[in-house]
Amino acid sequence: MATKRSQPAARKPRADAQRNRERILEVAKAAFTEFGANASLDDIAKQADVGPGTLYRHFPTRDALLEAVYRTEVERLAAAERTFAETMPPVEALRAWMLLFVDYIATKKIIAAALNTVVGDPSKVFESCHAQIWEAIRSLVTRAIQSGDIREDLDPIDLLRALIGVANVSTSPDWQQSARRLVDILIAGSRPVK
Repeated sequence: MATKRSQPAARKPRADAQRNRERILEVAKAAFTEFGANASLDDIAKQADVGPGTLYRHFPTRDALLEAVYRTEVERLAAAERTFAETMPPVEALRAWMLLFVDYIATKKIIAAALNTVVGDPSKVFESCHAQIWEAIRSLVTRAIQSGDIREDLDPIDLLRALIGVANVSTSPDWQQSARRLVDILIAGSRPVK
């Protein structure tokens, strides 16, 4: 009787490799935001203080790097919801998260168009990311409603639609400032009527 060999446990990346990966993602986010999805990968590697081989070892294609930047931003949004909920009053946590969401939209505007051309199935990327964002805003709004800071009839998706709408309608370079002002307007308009 043959015995099954167990699969070796996945090794945790070395600390320096993890730092390189994180630095590449930060530089890539800035480069894609400033120069678009066709930003030079060689320039990204140089600015991240790594060689091209290191960049390609972590991200074998431009599409892999774009997708990783996108997923990382969504993961940061999800993690921020938990941190804000633990450290801030409900309405302040909601406001802080919405401001962070504005920054996410800026990244998404550049990267989402490129992800739509990925050979794989970008809809799977968007689906999993959408679920994380929806859960974060739903949780924050529910907490703010329970505290009495926000009206009970507020639908969390309305807040996201308003912010995304500003980003999609505005072609001016200052749309982010407008979206940040809109966060305060939305919070004020979401307060219970007294």
